[in-house]
Amino acid sequence: MAKFRLAAARYGREVLAILPLFLAACSPSAPRAASVDPQIRDEIARIKAIDNHAHPVRPVAAGDKPDEGYDALPVETLEPQSDPVRDRPGAPDLVEAHKQMSAIKAQQAQLGMGYANRVLDELNIETMIANRVFLGPGLQPPRFLWAPFADALMYPLPTGALIHNPDQKAFFADEDRLLKRYYADLGIARKPATLDEYLNQVVRPTLERQKQAGAVAEKFEMAYLRTLEVGNPSKEEAAQVYATGKGDYKALQDYIFRFIAAECGRLGMAAHIHAAAGGGGYFNVSGANPLLLEPLFNDPALRKTNFVLLHGGWPFGRQLTALLTKPNVYTDFSEQTFMNYPRDVSESIRAWLEYVPEKVLFATDAYPFDPPNNGWEEAGYVANRTGREALGIALTEMMHDGEITRGRAIELARMVMRENARKLYRLK
Repeated sequence: MAKFRLAAARYGREVLAILPLFLAACSPSAPRAASVDPQIRDEIARIKAIDNHAHPVRPVAAGDKPDEGYDALPVETLEPQSDPVRDRPGAPDLVEAHKQMSAIKAQQAQLGMGYANRVLDELNIETMIANRVFLGPGLQPPRFLWAPFADALMYPLPTGALIHNPDQKAFFADEDRLLKRYYADLGIARKPATLDEYLNQVVRPTLERQKQAGAVAEKFEMAYLRTLEVGNPSKEEAAQVYATGKGDYKALQDYIFRFIAAECGRLGMAAHIHAAAGGGGYFNVSGANPLLLEPLFNDPALRKTNFVLLHGGWPFGRQLTALLTKPNVYTDFSEQTFMNYPRDVSESIRAWLEYVPEKVLFATDAYPFDPPNNGWEEAGYVANRTGREALGIALTEMMHDGEITRGRAIELARMVMRENARKLYRLK
């Protein structure tokens, strides 16, 4: 018995000695600091970026009407929502952005039509793809390239039955005004009688006019109006809905969407799609899941069209990673870099770079959310800084884990910041 007690005591002391090590091994590990390798950080900071997606505001002369062409569906009409902490008035990142951009904004009158170029210089952005209704003076190539809106073409019939909330009521009115603008640009007074006539007299000529005016992509904001699920209806079904105004309006929308997407491929334009959570308390997040678009990517008839999933599919980033293996699918991390912190964004970027790095694009989604304190300049500043830092974190951690060398990390940085976009849009 004495020997047993002695052995038990000795065993107990050994257990107590190793217990802290055991508990440490079983406890959740502390997250590593989100630091960036200095050489990678410096290289990323030097790269003159190509911004895949933004909404810059056109400079206007004193006394002129403020620019309204920066979005087909401006967020000013949305009912209040619970904003992310990082985007609320007085948030540290916004305060810092306003401080850093105030000197440039103070020079706006002096800079005149060169003001927007000066903003790009400050952000070290060489070229910004401006998602706008039109470009106009002050936003000209080669610094600004154009991505106009295609959604309005999908709604040639009255949309009253499609409205389910106040946000959609405002948005469908916006789309109706834009469609009338497209009609007027073509000298067409009224809706053509048949679907064939509509496609050949309105849709195709509008896309061709925009291509001739320098458009590199067509933008779809349909996630604000409906889900991203696009069926494959017959032409006969779509034509019947168009002619009678009866039946499944979605079938007509889906047919027109596919027609536009195919035309983008023919004309050498990409199709940009908002595929992520969006603004407004009524936004249908589940309906913006990029996996809903997979049948489009698998359609042989659309393989000549390059689809760019804007905003990285957040919060469906992991699902989006698998879609990048499709030969005609790309993504950017715009919007995320304004709403989310660098660590969170870096996790999405790392997953994409580990799969198909040549499909990942830098972008800011610079937007005039709440001027003058949170204009497109401040949004661009926050997103630009966050995007570069998040990319640096992703590459540094890949290097630390032995997946890539420092040289490969710098090569990937250049690809994401400019080379992938340069190849996608065939830029000189």
